[in-house]
Amino acid sequence: MRLLFFGLLFLSNCAVKEQYPLIIRNGVIYDGSGAAPYKGDLAIRGDTIVAMGTFDATGEKEIDVQGKAIAPGFINMLSWADGSLLKDGRSMSDLKQGITLEVFGEGWSPGPRKKKNDQDTLWTTLGGYFAMLEKKGVSTNFASFVGATSVRNYVLGYENRAPELLELEQMKQLVDGAMREGAMGLGSSLIYAPADYASTEELIELSKVISKYGGMYITHMRSESDKIFPALNEVFTIAHQANVPAEIYHLKINNTWNWNKIDTVIFKIDSAQKAGLKITADMYTYNASGTSLTARLPTWVQEGGAAAMRKRLKNKALRARVLTELKQGIPTRNSHPKDVMLMNFKKDSLNDLYRGKRLNEVAALHGKSADETMLDLIVADASGIAAIFFLISEENVKRMLALPYVSICSDAASIADEEPYNLEPTHPRAYGSFARLLSKYVREEKIITLQEAIRRLTLLPASNLKIQKRGRLAVGNFADVVVFDPNAIQDKATFEDAHQYATGVVHVFVNGVHVLNNGNHTGAMPGKCVRGPGWNPTFSTTTD
Repeated sequence: MRLLFFGLLFLSNCAVKEQYPLIIRNGVIYDGSGAAPYKGDLAIRGDTIVAMGTFDATGEKEIDVQGKAIAPGFINMLSWADGSLLKDGRSMSDLKQGITLEVFGEGWSPGPRKKKNDQDTLWTTLGGYFAMLEKKGVSTNFASFVGATSVRNYVLGYENRAPELLELEQMKQLVDGAMREGAMGLGSSLIYAPADYASTEELIELSKVISKYGGMYITHMRSESDKIFPALNEVFTIAHQANVPAEIYHLKINNTWNWNKIDTVIFKIDSAQKAGLKITADMYTYNASGTSLTARLPTWVQEGGAAAMRKRLKNKALRARVLTELKQGIPTRNSHPKDVMLMNFKKDSLNDLYRGKRLNEVAALHGKSADETMLDLIVADASGIAAIFFLISEENVKRMLALPYVSICSDAASIADEEPYNLEPTHPRAYGSFARLLSKYVREEKIITLQEAIRRLTLLPASNLKIQKRGRLAVGNFADVVVFDPNAIQDKATFEDAHQYATGVVHVFVNGVHVLNNGNHTGAMPGKCVRGPGWNPTFSTTTD
């Protein structure tokens, strides 16, 4: 018996250890929940996390991260990479910040859209775009809301009117189809034409469609400036009457005379939450926004599209009306020209003269008022003219970053810092919004803790979007993993030189595949579509 006992003990001690394809060793694990981090290892098999913490196993491949942070992949709640990924699937500027999921759909979404000139297009539906992008191959995962503007434009074009009953029904059917194709919900962008032609009632009706699937209403509010309070009230009304959670895109308060509204803005959101509404927000980590100069114009002049707008601006009577409304602050008082930096023109001659200059400087060179100069430039360049608007209080940025329901976005494309992708200027948020949170506002200014910042980048947005098995490091979850150095992560992009990668992210895994290795892209394209709560894999539709 003694021989048998010792024999069994010997065999037990000699048992073969569990072996995993990949083990990330000696990290500090931030699981995304906001809980305190702990030292440990993480094992991956296929696209799944299979072990965490302390376990007795070997890896076919092992990576010693030497005490660096291991976290879930970051989620970009507002990405414009739906276009840039078609050109370059690597998603470089986002990947180098640890982003593993891009979320599209601020008003405009990749579908539905009509065929152009009766010619076949690569896709016409949101589901068609998803399938096409997966087939093409991308490095990050992706998701999308269905854009209220895309739906409205499909049915009504750029007409400034309410839909008729049959038209509204068609719009609702388009939203319904997009939800079953995997949309996260409905996205709107209500300071822009033709988005702001939609009434609150129209948006409620569309939001009722997403409600039955458990979708979210997410919105660039009708005002982020003088009329921010009624804009907030509209969000709450839609959330209440449609019975949907609602998120505010890139929460901010524009223009110095509105900055003192911060306490009331926070109070109104808190009150709505206490009343039972699910209200969240996201933001980028800069005190300047980026959009086109046409955002300064009354939206009635933009009805019918860009060509119709330019035709109106050439009409003396209509031009005079626009200038009068701009002077009177209709529909809202515009920012001071000194706070507007002109970033990019279509015409090289105008870039040579004005790129990088403030609107007041350009007006002085042009010899006219800032408003007249703006109209002249929009007509002359036949474009919206990209600009950066320095309108946000840094103190308000810090106040909003401290709010527990705020996640992070870039509100930008994902760009490679190489030709031809880096030839046009961009906002530094494209390269730095996430890294800036972890460096400036966590490490340097200590606005929130590192574990809380990681929760805001991972589990918070995943939970808001009702995404399963992502956003948290847990056994059985998808292996979207970022390894970074909390002491070294740093945004480098500036307003003067935006095309600079963030540093400090060492490794990124998407669906278990090593995409960023020691800061270098591996060439892997394992990204998948992450579909919303209404997805029906057997559903298919065409919009034509």
